[in-house]
Amino acid sequence: MGKKDELIEAFFREGAILFGHFVLTSGKESDYYINVKKLITNPKVLKLIAELMKEKAEELGVEFDRVAGPELGAVPIATALSLETGKPLVIVRKKPKGHGTGSQIEGEVRPGDKVLLVEDVTTTGGSVLRSAKVLENQGAKVSAILVVVDREEGARENLGDYLFAPLVTVSELFARRDSMKD
Repeated sequence: MGKKDELIEAFFREGAILFGHFVLTSGKESDYYINVKKLITNPKVLKLIAELMKEKAEELGVEFDRVAGPELGAVPIATALSLETGKPLVIVRKKPKGHGTGSQIEGEVRPGDKVLLVEDVTTTGGSVLRSAKVLENQGAKVSAILVVVDREEGARENLGDYLFAPLVTVSELFARRDSMKD
């Protein structure tokens, strides 16, 4: 079994796909919820995600100086990938701090830095797009956006010119679920 198959299996083993009625960050309603946080709290699965992201970046030829993740779900992923690659970590806050420096970024970003931006789940891509803009406003260049799961509901299209790559798509998860029923 390859690493991608291991990740897909982990979604089912860890109960990271829930069915019911959910309102997503994007505001959309859905009859299923992808809970990547269930996966990233398991150190073995978090390490697997970091390994897969490193491999995906290498496969795509992505060059980067730093790894960034928006709070909250992507922070453990970005941290694990930072450890896996030896590249410095950057955390992008949802909004600027209300105290201290008032910064929206934790970690250093210098003009011209190439940043690999990671996310747990994308639906429309709005959250990760806002983070990309925050990084670019600091002079960084977003080399690529890697996500654990793309729900295939517009993120790829909305992210336009950014190099965007999911480790798995919701179609792949549901195909596995359907094959398990047979």
